[in-house]
Amino acid sequence: MKFNPYLEVIIAAIIWGSTGAFVKYINLPPTTFSFFRLAIPTIILIIFFRFKKTPLFKGNNKLMYLASSLNAIRVLLYYIAFTFTSISNAAIILYTWPIFATISSMIFLKEKVEKRNLGLFALAFLGIIFVYLNKEISFANKDFLGMTAMIGSTLIYSFVVTIFKKESLKYTKFQSVFYQNLVGAVIFIPFLFINKPLPTPAQAGMTSFYVILIGIIGFGLFFSALKKIKLSTASSLCYIEVISAILFGIILFKEVLTWNMVVGGALIILSTVLLKREKPQPV
Repeated sequence: MKFNPYLEVIIAAIIWGSTGAFVKYINLPPTTFSFFRLAIPTIILIIFFRFKKTPLFKGNNKLMYLASSLNAIRVLLYYIAFTFTSISNAAIILYTWPIFATISSMIFLKEKVEKRNLGLFALAFLGIIFVYLNKEISFANKDFLGMTAMIGSTLIYSFVVTIFKKESLKYTKFQSVFYQNLVGAVIFIPFLFINKPLPTPAQAGMTSFYVILIGIIGFGLFFSALKKIKLSTASSLCYIEVISAILFGIILFKEVLTWNMVVGGALIILSTVLLKREKPQPV
């Protein structure tokens, strides 16, 4: 069954937008969250590939291992961000990544991006500046620390997604998800036992549900779409994650939007609405 690639990205973005709500509610250390987030999809996919008798390792493994290692760092910074700052702050800052991803795709994938779309990315970046306006520039400030961790996460992710885009035609969508999680699943094993107290059964169960939703379904849809549309287009559609995350924060955690966050978020949303839609590329 074939799905509309634009719809796949939109659904994935809404799913990703629920991350902050899960992190705030479950309340585990970022390293423990990172373990669950990366290990569970890896285990599930190993079982799946064994059942389907599909080889796990193929193609340019060194390049994929590099992307997987970078992704482990990216995931840790991602959860640090949601731990220290509000869902709205983290979600808005998260979307500096399409700016970096667009530059990366132009350099490494030789993708052509219309000047109009570059202007819209600049508009989105201006929105990020507005969000930072009332924040104290100090790592003692939890909001600044969390938002800066998210900047680091997005910068790394722009390189990760470019590598996966480059290699995407060599792998199925689930093979791409497997490689994305593999290295981090191993790296974060010790933290499951180092961090005290250990996760309760309820925390472990809720985290496992979250991980399957985000790590398998969300990224499966995204990598499926990435085979058919440009990275820059997928990046832009993912701005919908910001809207859903902000709504989760307001409805579930009574977060309040300041004027600069409203202006910054509005600029980001405006850049998405004005983005010229591209036709899917043939596979």
